Amino acid sequence: MGQQIHWFPGHMNKALNEVENKVKLVDVVIELFDARAPLSSINENLGKLTANKKKLIVLTKIDLADPEQTKKWGVELSKRFDKVISLDLKKNNAEIILSKAVMELGKEKHAKEVAKGMKPQPIRTMIIGIPNVGKSSLINRLAKRKAAGVQNKPGYTRGEQWISVNKDFLLLDTPGILPMSYENQKKAANLALIGAIREDILPNEVLGEYLLKFLKENYPESLFNRFDIKEIGDRLDVLKQIAERRKIVTSTGENDLLRAESLLLKEFKDGLLGSITLEWYES
Repeated sequence: MGQQIHWFPGHMNKALNEVENKVKLVDVVIELFDARAPLSSINENLGKLTANKKKLIVLTKIDLADPEQTKKWGVELSKRFDKVISLDLKKNNAEIILSKAVMELGKEKHAKEVAKGMKPQPIRTMIIGIPNVGKSSLINRLAKRKAAGVQNKPGYTRGEQWISVNKDFLLLDTPGILPMSYENQKKAANLALIGAIREDILPNEVLGEYLLKFLKENYPESLFNRFDIKEIGDRLDVLKQIAERRKIVTSTGENDLLRAESLLLKEFKDGLLGSITLEWYES
């Protein structure tokens, strides 16, 4: 997995320019990382554009990730950013946790306003991140309405919009943005597996091989629990067993390995193989 993957649709270039233009309007930048692949979620282009702002990192999809790894990444990322929190967007307290973190990072701004005899103004925040990392779901929770479109595929959110969450802070939504390219296929594979880039950027057989090798080394019980596969052998052997267990056959009655592979990848992305983190923290 060594070749460079290029992936930069025109609308993402436009979105980068919009972030550059709008970042001067905000006090705090909220960047979302998928807890299953925190390093692959980092977009250096966005990092450069928002370098001079207070940065709140939110680890999302924690219900799909390995809790031990999420904890370790939280500690590690806290050394690099102003504040890091982990959020399960399905839990009722998600907006309370986020609001508290935003207010903490906005204390300095409010103190300056009070010192000038001003009434503290709402903290203006910008939500950024790669596609399909949970931005729209989070915005909808905070705004308590369908403020942003939600679909389980990359690049669905379009345009930008300010959203008033409460009297304390405002949100500026931006489209999901990916780096122009990846120096190796590993990050691209991670992003394809978690649904941040289109599956057709990398062939299913490459993703399937990569995923099965990773599961064999780190989560061998995942395929046993889901498909009753006791030992993870080579890719074709595993796909054959999945096809047999799920009765996935072609029109001629043979095992349909292509559909079995698509099912494997989909069930991983949907969290049905268990709580799995693709990037392990190594101290």
